[in-house]
Amino acid sequence: MPELLDERVGFVRRIGLFQATAINMSQMCGIGPFVTIPLMVAAFGGPQAVTGFLAGAVLALADGLVWAELGASLPGAGGSYVYLRQAFQYRTGKLMPFLFVWTAMLFIPLGMSTGVIGFVQYLGYLWPGMSPGQGDLVGLVVTVGIIALLWRRVENIAKLTVVLWTVMITSVVLVIVAAFTHFSPQRAFTYPAHAFELTASHFWIGFAAGLTIGIYDYLGYNTIAYMGAEIRQPGRTIPRAVITSILGIMTIYLLLQIGTLGIVDWKDMLDPHSTASSSVASAVLEKAWGESAAGTVTVLILITAVASVFTGLLGGSRVPYDAARDRVFFRPYGKLHPRHRFPVLGLLTMGAVMAVGFLIGRHTDLATIIQLLTTVMVIVQSLAQIAAVTVLRRRQPGLRRPYRMWLYPLPSVVGLIGWLVIYGYADTNSPGRHPIEWSLAWVGAGVVAFLAWARYEKEWPFGPKRISEEYLHGADPDTERPGGATTEKGAEGTVGAAEGS
Repeated sequence: MPELLDERVGFVRRIGLFQATAINMSQMCGIGPFVTIPLMVAAFGGPQAVTGFLAGAVLALADGLVWAELGASLPGAGGSYVYLRQAFQYRTGKLMPFLFVWTAMLFIPLGMSTGVIGFVQYLGYLWPGMSPGQGDLVGLVVTVGIIALLWRRVENIAKLTVVLWTVMITSVVLVIVAAFTHFSPQRAFTYPAHAFELTASHFWIGFAAGLTIGIYDYLGYNTIAYMGAEIRQPGRTIPRAVITSILGIMTIYLLLQIGTLGIVDWKDMLDPHSTASSSVASAVLEKAWGESAAGTVTVLILITAVASVFTGLLGGSRVPYDAARDRVFFRPYGKLHPRHRFPVLGLLTMGAVMAVGFLIGRHTDLATIIQLLTTVMVIVQSLAQIAAVTVLRRRQPGLRRPYRMWLYPLPSVVGLIGWLVIYGYADTNSPGRHPIEWSLAWVGAGVVAFLAWARYEKEWPFGPKRISEEYLHGADPDTERPGGATTEKGAEGTVGAAEGS
């Protein structure tokens, strides 16, 4: 097979546990809870909205255990691309990894665009006279600036990420401390009548909405898995970073949500003309410590927003790289910058989609972007990846698994139910938007693109079905011990030293 690239040096394993956890937490927290607390309150219709963050944490932890097992066993660049390629190659060739990269090129930058939307939203607290056109321009400038910051070597980025993570933690802690210094238990824990009436349809609709918002706020626990080829001792680092970041962010979110509800009347969050509906953290600081403190912390929140987009685009831009190197995606995406060793085209493409998503979200609403990115993500990534754990345990029982999912298969079942609830809710609560139809259309377009690509590359179904089990026989990335041969099975025979399982 001809080599796609003549580069002999790829990614280097330089990111340790602390940096990995910082990258995850920076992406998970970011601007998310600061803009979605009012959305969560609106979904539940009262301070019982904290239920949404708890539900999101359960789903994030269940799905995080899926990522932990797959990331520890298959620590390559691209995350889900690697997992789906290894699991589904036996029946559908390269279809599933191709579709994942196709959809990731949409849902990852759409997720990042919500961070830029939140940035402009909070900037409005400091710049109350900002016009819609000025807000659009600011968001585009921020997008270009983040791409410029990522135009450098990963070890320098990792150091910068720790700085941004420190700012993020500082901003969140200040909001929490301000809220609890003026906390009113009566305001936080006085619920409307029938708030927890489980037989009422409105409760379950609100729960589904809260679960969607909650998991959106937790998204990012998988960021480090996309950078698996750059992680030191990935078999230990990836599971620990995933689980630690979820538990840490869950604690932060609960304190932030409860503290906010204890100082800001939840009814104010539903008023579109109130500061609490657009900049709830600034409203907390203003009530607790005055306008000067609110302005200072708002600046930190703006930096936090940049940090979340920065780390998300950092991990996401690696997704098409490994696919292109393996001839599972368009070849130009497999090139690294000759000096700084980062994937150039992946970064630029996702940056462009992020800019478009920002403009769409600015002129519709944040909920529209959240529902579109989650529905696209659920089909090809979330559900398929849950299946991949079981498929790989059956197809590659000899695969080195430094971490095995706790209580298997219970987390997979919980994750499956949670993602199906989110997917079904998106259509019932989005009249006129049709997120499910748009997600199916995008996946359908991906299938057409795959067939055209497969015909050009002479891959299955227009050529042999090549099966590569390099992780089954490859080196141990935790110790760099050399492994056995890589095996490929084609429709016309078997290539390699020995046939795998």
